[in-house]
Amino acid sequence: MPNLYSDEEGILDALAERDVDASIKFWDDEDVDWEEAGLVVVRSVSDYAQRRDEFLTWTKSVPRLLNHPDILDWNTDKHYLKVLEEEYGLPVIPTTWIEAEDELSKHRVHSRFPALQDFVIKPAVSSGLRDIGRYSAIDPAARRSAITHVMDLLGQGRSVMLQRYREEIDTHGEISLIFFNGLVSHSVEKKAMLHPSHVTDASMHETLTTAREATSEEWRWGEEIRVALHAYVKARLGRDEQFLFNRVDVVPDGQGSFMVMEIGLTDAQLYLDSSPDAMQNFADAISVRAHW
Repeated sequence: MPNLYSDEEGILDALAERDVDASIKFWDDEDVDWEEAGLVVVRSVSDYAQRRDEFLTWTKSVPRLLNHPDILDWNTDKHYLKVLEEEYGLPVIPTTWIEAEDELSKHRVHSRFPALQDFVIKPAVSSGLRDIGRYSAIDPAARRSAITHVMDLLGQGRSVMLQRYREEIDTHGEISLIFFNGLVSHSVEKKAMLHPSHVTDASMHETLTTAREATSEEWRWGEEIRVALHAYVKARLGRDEQFLFNRVDVVPDGQGSFMVMEIGLTDAQLYLDSSPDAMQNFADAISVRAHW
C-alpha cells in the first residue's frame, strides 16, 4: 500500500520524539538499499496476498526485519491455524480445507457445504477482508454463488477455507487483543461486517471497531495463545523470537472459553487510534527494538 493505515499516520512523529529517524518505503522499491536501514518494520503490505512468493523472497533479503522473516512466512498462509490446533491444542474455528491440487468438481465442493446455518468462504492466503464471502446454507442461490466463489479461488491455485459462521460475532463482536514486544497494549471489539450472499470488495481491509477494555479472562486467553505461538516459533527456528507486534483475534465459544479467528503478525491493523496510549505504546516498542 502507498501509505500507512489511517490509524498509524502519527507514528513517524511519535518515533521522532524518541530520536528514531523513520521513513516510509515500499517493500518492492528496487531503489531502496535495505542494508542501510538499522531496522525495518513491516506494516501496510496488503498486496502480499497477490505476490506472496515475491514478498517472502524480499523479507529474507532484509538484514533487520520485524517481524522475523520466518514468522511472516507461516503467518501469511492461514494453514498455520491447522498447525496451532493439531499440534498445540488451540481451539480454532472448525474449518474444512479445500485444496486446489485436489481438483474437486463443483458437486464435490457443494457436498462440503453445511445443510443449515450460514457459512464463510475465504482464501488461505489473503489480507484483511478481501475475497471473503458469507452465504446462507438454506438459500439455493446463495449456495450456487458460494460454489462459484470457491471454484474461482481454486482456479487461481488458491487454497480455500470453509467455516460455519459464528453467530457469537453478531452478538458479542470479534475481540482483538494487541501486544507489543510481548506486553499487553490495548484491545478493540470488531463489529460483524459479513452479510449473507456477500463477497467483500477487493479494496476492503478491515472492520468497524469499538475500543473497549478486555476482561482479565480475555487477556488470559491472549496469553494462552501467545505461549502456543512462541512454542511454534521455537519448533521452527530452534529458538524463540520476540514479536514486535501481535494481534490476536478471538470470539467467545458460548461455553465460557474462546476460539481463535486469526493471528496478525504481518499486516494486521493495530487500531492505534482506539486508545490514548496505543500509538505511544507502539512507538515505544519500535524505539526499544531500534536501540536493542
